[in-house]
Amino acid sequence: MDKMIHNSLSAMQGIMARQTAIANNMANAATTGFRAEIVNAKAKHISSAEFRSRALAYERVFTADLNSAAVTKTGRPLDIALDADAMLSVQSRDGEAAYTRRGDLQLSETGLVTTGAGDPVLGEAGPLIIPPSDKISIAKDGGVWVLPQGDIGGEMQQIDRLALVSFSGSDIVKGHDNLFRVRDGGILPQDVDASLTTGSLEGSNVNMTASLVDMIEASRAWETQVKLLSTAKDIDSSGASLMQLPNN
Repeated sequence: MDKMIHNSLSAMQGIMARQTAIANNMANAATTGFRAEIVNAKAKHISSAEFRSRALAYERVFTADLNSAAVTKTGRPLDIALDADAMLSVQSRDGEAAYTRRGDLQLSETGLVTTGAGDPVLGEAGPLIIPPSDKISIAKDGGVWVLPQGDIGGEMQQIDRLALVSFSGSDIVKGHDNLFRVRDGGILPQDVDASLTTGSLEGSNVNMTASLVDMIEASRAWETQVKLLSTAKDIDSSGASLMQLPNN
């Protein structure tokens, strides 16, 4: 009896994790550069001599769909769409390097360049800061060029280059902040061959139709587990009534 209950409990915890990932994916269907989360299951053995032969199904977000999404032309100088498997290096809120496909770059009043989510963008020399300028341009190789403010008739000058990396061949995981990191720590090496397209944005790769189907399947799986628990309760009640002595 306890095996049935624990199996249902394990399954319901996994379904809740799946529903959370599905809801997050659907909420970010229009977020620039978002990568859909994928829930996988793995066995989690119980650390007890008595229950050594048992393992619960442990479902969590262990990876994400890294396929490319549709690119839309915007014409905005600070919008970039990363080509192939290139990623943009940013500084996460914990101060560590992290990676994203989000290319809607913003310029703060202090000249600091951030993504649309507010994460500081990293250049080869650290956080990218643009001095007062009359024009900003980002080259296909990630080079950042500016025309200094008031330099009438002057030439564009390169002040830094975006730290572009490739996740190919590396084990990366997605965090709750929608940023990617190297599993177990470390940083991705810079990819000198990485390229981008300026004046364009890559959208989210969430498939809304598939997400709706996944949500319905998860709801049905939850109902099945609830019925199993109800059945376990009925079996337990029937067994208890058989053990009762008749009243004379």
